[in-house]
Amino acid sequence: MASSQEDPEQLPHISQIPAAQYIRMSTEHQQYSTENQSDVIHEYSQRRGYHIVKTYADEGKSGLQIKGRDALRNLISDVENGSSDYKAILVYDISRWGRFQDTDESAYYEYICKRAGIQVLYCAEQFENDGSTTSAIIKNVKRAMAGEYSRELSSKVFKGQCKLIELGYRQGGPAGFGLRRKLIDMEGKSKGLLKRGEQKSLQTDRVILVPGPDEEVCLVRHIYQLFIKHGKTESQIAEELNHRGIRTDLDRAWTRSSVRQILTNEKYIGNNVYNRISFKLKKKRIVNPPDIWVRADGVYDAIIDPISFYTVQGIIQERSRRYSDEELIKMLASLIEKHSDISGHLIDQTDSVPSSATYRSRFGSLVNAYRMAGYEPQRDYSYVEINRRLRHLHPTILDDTIQRLESVGASVDHSKDDIHLLVNGEYTASLVMSRCWKTTAGTLRWLIRFSKERLPDITIMVRMNPENDEPCDFYLLPLLDIRMPFLRMGEFNAAYVDTYRFDSLDGFAQLALRSPIRGRS
Repeated sequence: MASSQEDPEQLPHISQIPAAQYIRMSTEHQQYSTENQSDVIHEYSQRRGYHIVKTYADEGKSGLQIKGRDALRNLISDVENGSSDYKAILVYDISRWGRFQDTDESAYYEYICKRAGIQVLYCAEQFENDGSTTSAIIKNVKRAMAGEYSRELSSKVFKGQCKLIELGYRQGGPAGFGLRRKLIDMEGKSKGLLKRGEQKSLQTDRVILVPGPDEEVCLVRHIYQLFIKHGKTESQIAEELNHRGIRTDLDRAWTRSSVRQILTNEKYIGNNVYNRISFKLKKKRIVNPPDIWVRADGVYDAIIDPISFYTVQGIIQERSRRYSDEELIKMLASLIEKHSDISGHLIDQTDSVPSSATYRSRFGSLVNAYRMAGYEPQRDYSYVEINRRLRHLHPTILDDTIQRLESVGASVDHSKDDIHLLVNGEYTASLVMSRCWKTTAGTLRWLIRFSKERLPDITIMVRMNPENDEPCDFYLLPLLDIRMPFLRMGEFNAAYVDTYRFDSLDGFAQLALRSPIRGRS
């Protein structure tokens, strides 16, 4: 948890130089505990004549990016805004400042401090950060070593995960509809089923998948039969399940993608597959080809027979075979004839047409594909597609917000006619999606417009990532601080704005916690 607080143990002294300390603790060994860092920094400050007037602490945070490191962001903001009351920043070592994969990024944040007349000092390093050529060379080497350490650690973790996959153990993620996660000890003895959100508490424990309740298993098999014998599409199956009032394992309505996930995931025939998507070192997600997947076949109890599963895969492959450019344009033109309001969402919801992503990949953009199919958009509708995607995503995030509140014992009233949530019968909140857009200079921007009508007590601003396909972070904006009809944001904002920033909605849920007040005896 990020914090920024005064250090009560250190009192200013006329002969001493005021300094701030920055400490970061991830999940590494005891060498980098916050206590050890503070001890080394305290000893350094005593020797060099500094006194600590402020502490910035990022606990449990990765050093790969500045995103999510609220304390470092607040530090940089304080320095840039001139609100810092110190002349130096004391850090344990180069790696605590960050294990940035681009060494220039680490240097950039230090330069911001230097430009403001504030020196960054590394207390456990064997060199003086005095601006000399020697120190510059050593710093760059150390920064490269810090980044390389993360790369090596990522490689070791990946190899360990692959080994566990080959042994038949589950590596993260929900079990899925019809399945459950089972916890076993190092001897393979059962320790019970894990509920959604629960994790193992012992490093030596392992997780495997087992069949879920009989009614869910029967429904999974029924989905396969609807697809194979009755020739129903994923959208038609989802519509039937929703009509019957059946919810997914995440307690949501069924969609084409949720049905397709059941029809294509090998875990339903007992196979353990890993590394289909890579997201190493928090960089771009990459869809890997099947030949580098890590797998272990037949390690779980199957709830679908292999013949049915591979029959489904054959049907899907035939349906999604690689079409020529001419075939793709012909199908799109046919769809345009039926619908005057063409969009990426409509394409994705039409089973007889490949996905909008296929058109974007093949022709560069949907607009190019539209034009080749004889449809000339009057304007750039890319933002319309993004807005529609956000409207589709809004109910999902809203449901998740309500579930988080109810999980901590809060009561939530929400009617379809009111956009506000009433929490514990005491305060209101609303959730607003903010799409990400780039300026001509390439910087990222977000905009939120506040309603001219009744404002809630708390506005939850959901900032989307640059691809606008998932949330980036969340701002909890209180009514008392909303003085403008809109708020424009960049990647980094003033401290009084970023104070309300959170990586998840857990902080909002904590606001709804109730504590009993004991009366006097």
